[in-house]
Amino acid sequence: MSSPQIVQPKTGEEADQLAINTIRTLSMDAVQAAKSGHPGTPMALAPLVYTIWNRVMNFDPADPIWPNRDRFVLSNGHASMLLWSVLHLTKTQAVNAEYERLGAPSVTLDDIRRFRQLDCKAPGHPEYHWVSGVETTTGPLGQGVATSVGMAIGGKWLAARYNQPGFPIFDYNIYAVCGDGCMMEGVSSEAASLAAHLGLDNLCWIYDNNHITIEGNTSLAFSEDIAGRFLSYGWNVLRVGDANDTDRIQRALETFKKTTGRPTFIILDSHIGYGSPHKQDTAEAHGEPLGDEEIKLTKRNYGWPEDAKFLVPDGVYERFAEGIGQRGATARQEWKQLFESYRAAHPALATEIEQMQRRELPEGWDRNLPVFPADDKGMAGRDASGKVLNVLAQNIPWFLGGSADLGPSNKTLFTYPGASHLQADNPGGKILHYGIREHAMSAVVNGLSLSKVRAFGATFFIFSDQARPAIRLAAIMELPAIFVFTHDAMGDGEDGPTHQPVEHLASLRAIPWLCTLRPGDANEVVEAYRYILQLRHKPAVLALSRQPLPVLDRAKYASAAGVARGAYVLADAPGGNPEVILIASGSELSLAVNAHEALVKEGIRSRVVSMPSWDIFDHQTKEYRESVLPPSVKARVAVEQASTFGWERYVGESGRVIGMTTFGASAPLKELQRKFGFEPDHVVAAAKEVLGRP
Repeated sequence: MSSPQIVQPKTGEEADQLAINTIRTLSMDAVQAAKSGHPGTPMALAPLVYTIWNRVMNFDPADPIWPNRDRFVLSNGHASMLLWSVLHLTKTQAVNAEYERLGAPSVTLDDIRRFRQLDCKAPGHPEYHWVSGVETTTGPLGQGVATSVGMAIGGKWLAARYNQPGFPIFDYNIYAVCGDGCMMEGVSSEAASLAAHLGLDNLCWIYDNNHITIEGNTSLAFSEDIAGRFLSYGWNVLRVGDANDTDRIQRALETFKKTTGRPTFIILDSHIGYGSPHKQDTAEAHGEPLGDEEIKLTKRNYGWPEDAKFLVPDGVYERFAEGIGQRGATARQEWKQLFESYRAAHPALATEIEQMQRRELPEGWDRNLPVFPADDKGMAGRDASGKVLNVLAQNIPWFLGGSADLGPSNKTLFTYPGASHLQADNPGGKILHYGIREHAMSAVVNGLSLSKVRAFGATFFIFSDQARPAIRLAAIMELPAIFVFTHDAMGDGEDGPTHQPVEHLASLRAIPWLCTLRPGDANEVVEAYRYILQLRHKPAVLALSRQPLPVLDRAKYASAAGVARGAYVLADAPGGNPEVILIASGSELSLAVNAHEALVKEGIRSRVVSMPSWDIFDHQTKEYRESVLPPSVKARVAVEQASTFGWERYVGESGRVIGMTTFGASAPLKELQRKFGFEPDHVVAAAKEVLGRP
């Protein structure tokens, strides 16, 4: 039997179907060529993605970062060929890290041919920092939809601050496609609950209801009433019974755009692997290539030349150009003209928008940051942080954030006159209340950061466990998201080991491209924030004390500005020729200082190195690092109320680490310090031991 040939479409419906089948066949061919991937979902959802992009979404492929574009999130990121196909067919253009348009396509047909290969712009899952047109990195299921909630909050906040009568500068929507896996992951529940509470009517989730996961039919593990679940949250729930009915899909999306006061959830009934004669509606279509013979049979079902590979028929590029191409270009051009008028009418606000879009900071952003006088009674890291946050929130209009129900404990509540709470009826507030939802909170922070506002989320350090998946994605995406963690060690005292972090510093330090800081006194907290706020493409974690820490006398000891180098010589031996080096972070810094003073009195030449950030220090020059930790000085003691894991890189084989090798205990702090050896005498003894002195 001869292979069918492409017949040029005579109607708009035929042209739509040709474009849809192009997405399907590109996806099948790419997965087969890579010998890995997920063909079934792109085959099922091609009509949905085509409808969103070519009929509904305001997005200009020529400028994929214009501020008022609609956002598309593929939360079921294993179906990435959907995105690579549509980015290619729309001829979306590439943008670099400096937000410059490169005059080259974001995804080429050759990229699709090399799907999942090294340095290809069609990786296995959508990657934000790697491919223009990707709004957020997805893959871990549930993260995409949770991040989209942050995007929606960001859109509402931007509109509340910057829209003026006659100037709807921000009015974009967020479309997030998700599947059964996203619905089963708990983070989606946290995020959906918050989205409904905040009435995010600029947010639409489209749920691919195909009843298939890797192990088989969803009935094996998932039998809840998904519509009832979202109705109970307070979402507007719609249903489209046929994923191939583009007109019904479009009507549902138009209903979303007309809905006010609540987000929209569209249940889309689909067939995974649609058109495959032997693998439709099977788990095999989910996560493995169809096979050459099955692809030929499937293409025949589509009326497609069965031997053609990576075929883009005549007219398909043009169909997208006359759809999203024209609509997006018109929308962007109208917005640019509106913005020029806005600039004339509201120049200060226009300047803010431009600075924010480039991730710059306003002039004087760090004015009035506190300088804390020396004080033996001290100040808790969380208290110093609270004072700094209140200054930053007033100096940087687009700086906002909050806690997972721990604002009074984290000291993250803004208390300056005029500070207000972000709620459904006040989307321009700067104090966020995430509820007890640490995982969703962190994903929301990422979504806000993707919206170009500077956002932070806060909780106890122990609960960074719940936040970690989103923190890791922030690092992968190179987002300047901020995560503020208090109660950083055993300062919780009687709360016991469930609330006393031990391994958390080491585990966060292990995440590439994440800046983790544990400042040792109030002025180091200030300098930590000064460093963090200047990051444009890197997330940061702050670990802060619950209990007061002595505020060091900077007239006697080195300036806290050394925090910007990651580690610095805080106190040195007379003459600057140390024989032993004490290294510490956080609450143990003052402990090291006390031990240093005792050693100096005994005639032992001691140096104290404050090391709030391994990451920053490791990125300094070799010359600087060796000036702080001279290789010739082998006698070293590190002190930290956390796992000792990793400290060997700084103390060497001859050094000692005073840290935690067990979990904590429930007791008053002083008793815990005594039990686990965090006292000056213990540090002095360790220093003498590494020196070989009695």
